[in-house]
Amino acid sequence: MARLVLWDIDHTLISTRGVGRELSAAAFERTLGQPMREQARIDGITEPVIFRETARLHGLTTDRGDFERFAAALAEEHLRRAGELRERGHALPGAASVLDALAAAGVRQVVVSGNVRAVSEIKLGVFGLDTHIDWEAGAYGEDDDLRPALVRLALKRAGVPAGEAVLIGDTPADVEGGHENGVRVIAVATGKSDEAALREAGAEVVLSDLRDTELLVKLIRGDDQP
Repeated sequence: MARLVLWDIDHTLISTRGVGRELSAAAFERTLGQPMREQARIDGITEPVIFRETARLHGLTTDRGDFERFAAALAEEHLRRAGELRERGHALPGAASVLDALAAAGVRQVVVSGNVRAVSEIKLGVFGLDTHIDWEAGAYGEDDDLRPALVRLALKRAGVPAGEAVLIGDTPADVEGGHENGVRVIAVATGKSDEAALREAGAEVVLSDLRDTELLVKLIRGDDQP
């Protein structure tokens, strides 16, 4: 059985149903002093890249200090509006059951996310999905711009070889991040990428969602196929 599962967050475990964009817009205006009229592409992209490219769409050039201020403001906005996030967003079907089942089976679980760590913790905490996560061993948006580097960092922090890990995510970028590090990928078509796109990206397994807990645990063990 795999010793480690690397979880993506947005559209894999949860959906913010538009609240996330509103919080990003509030943090953007607080940081750069002007409203966020549009946002750069976000699916599979890390927070520092989204911030930098969004600022560029507004004719602004930013540096690391700007991003750090944005990240702090973003975490504050998530805390301030946690109740609204809980009310309007939701944990995706099957997420809680799979997290519980893997913990019961002794599988270590970490987050590999383009979100910064503070926001990752708030998002999963709001929906009660944070109990089984080893936060210290994860990798987050403030750690690197590129997802493959985040996967590599999480493997190093967890002290687990790639062959004993499985990544679960919803975008071709998740598949790329896993495969560049020799990690098997289970992709779920719960975001904007459909099953065909995820298969084309090369995911070893593609599922429609996380609802079938028993199947997922078997797939993570590597002893079954969909």
